[in-house]
Amino acid sequence: MSPRRSSSESANPRGAAAELLALDRQLVELIQARGELAARLGKELETAYDAAGEQAILDRVARVSQGPLPGAALQSIYREILSGCRTLTAPLKVAYLGPPYSYSHSAALERFGHSVEYVSVGTIPAVFEEISAKQSDYGLVPIENSTDGRIVDTLGMFHRLPVRICGEVPLRIHHCLLANCPRGEIREIHSKPQAISQCREWLAKHTPGVKLVENSSTTGAAELASRTPGIGAIAGRLAGTAYGLSIVAENIEDNPNNITRFAVLGHTSGASSGADKTALMMQLPHRPGSLADAMNTFKKAKLNLTWIESFPLPGTEKEYLFFVELEGHEADLKVRRALKNLIKRTVRLEVLGSYAKSAPVG
Repeated sequence: MSPRRSSSESANPRGAAAELLALDRQLVELIQARGELAARLGKELETAYDAAGEQAILDRVARVSQGPLPGAALQSIYREILSGCRTLTAPLKVAYLGPPYSYSHSAALERFGHSVEYVSVGTIPAVFEEISAKQSDYGLVPIENSTDGRIVDTLGMFHRLPVRICGEVPLRIHHCLLANCPRGEIREIHSKPQAISQCREWLAKHTPGVKLVENSSTTGAAELASRTPGIGAIAGRLAGTAYGLSIVAENIEDNPNNITRFAVLGHTSGASSGADKTALMMQLPHRPGSLADAMNTFKKAKLNLTWIESFPLPGTEKEYLFFVELEGHEADLKVRRALKNLIKRTVRLEVLGSYAKSAPVG
């Protein structure tokens, strides 16, 4: 820790600048030392990415912070340190639903930082295919939104390809109205359908009469607005910065608690952290009471469910897959016993993965 400065040193700008330079040198030396140790540990454990371990580090950084910087700021700094240290073990390739500067891109940056190779793909199935074919190490896909509910394309792909969920990123979605002109000169507002839907009340109140046009992505809308006078876009701040757009209005989402949860896809579950969730996909017998029997299994095991969704089973009439998320790790004894009992009550049961709980970011 740096020694406390005297009042005369505090009042001397040159003295303060010299002390900052000395602190910067110390920080660089400590970060390099951490990188060497992290690389050695990563090679011994034969892993470049430990989602639960990194989340625990970020949580601890915020918890022990006592200085003027808020915990979130320290976590942002430390996330990039972790990202850089990972490259010393093995470079990671991460696929996400593009284009760049989308909310999926933002979620990927929140999880992995900037020191990875990002692969932007055009569809959710393409992210799954990247992981299944081992073209990418990890992928990010939206799985549910607090306003619009389940993401159908994502649930459908779990039925088709054997990938695992090894982490989650609950991202706060803050929509901005972006343009290169004042609000009064905007004649059209473009964005993807979900973003328009999540801002409909604000738009009706603040931009009445302005034409709403659906676009394939928020980034595409921002790019169009950057080169077309009179066009506004609903997108994130990241897209606005990338395309040099002004923020005409920010936080225009109707639900102030608008969160999209992204699943981190990989080939194995995350390690147990002590505060985990497990996702399941199950097909039940097509008979009365089968869903109640399955739910009773969780009740008897005293396992709390945090999410349940139904999805039409492809190729059938009136049959469904059920996606369930519960508190606990698949390696926990209580969870293992419940799964053993549950398999007797299902036609198909698959563990989609276990992963550490994550607090909302962004």
